[in-house]
Amino acid sequence: MENQNKSHLRIRALTEGAIFVALAFVLSFVKLFELPNGGSLTPAMFPILLYALRWGTGRGLGAGFVFGLLQMIFDGAYAWGWQSMILDYLLAFTPLGLAGLFKGKDWGIFPGTVVGCAGRFLIHHISGITIYRIIEPTSVPGLGTYDNPHLYSLVYNGSYMIPNMLLALLLALLLYAPLKRYYAGADLQK
Repeated sequence: MENQNKSHLRIRALTEGAIFVALAFVLSFVKLFELPNGGSLTPAMFPILLYALRWGTGRGLGAGFVFGLLQMIFDGAYAWGWQSMILDYLLAFTPLGLAGLFKGKDWGIFPGTVVGCAGRFLIHHISGITIYRIIEPTSVPGLGTYDNPHLYSLVYNGSYMIPNMLLALLLALLLYAPLKRYYAGADLQK
């Protein structure tokens, strides 16, 4: 009986993972704004964060990786070479799974969202200072001109990652009451 239950949970985790990645992918086309050199505001991160919270860090990291792969293949992959594709897609979306660190915790969706988004931001920031490093003053529309690559990457990537995090937190808050048991994974308990 225990083996059957473990098998059932593995199949359920895989099925939910496929559904949540597909939902994230569809939501990635709902772009509230898009920056000229990549980066946009979409509700797409929320399903990955929620999946990670329900199933844990390992499965969440896997879902984030698959979502990043789909983004790279089907969303036009704004990149400066293969290094950028690895950092800005495969590695950048994977840390969304860090939300799983708060699995089973009351209100875990909120710190999980912040940690997952911070992980994604960190990867984009590293990409910005290594691959997209600026060597001459570069402008961020509406936010000034920068000659320091660290500051430029911080401002550019922050200009879409902070709104993305706030949007994911807003969605988590709006859905908290109706999905509280789902957030906590209460339906997965033995």
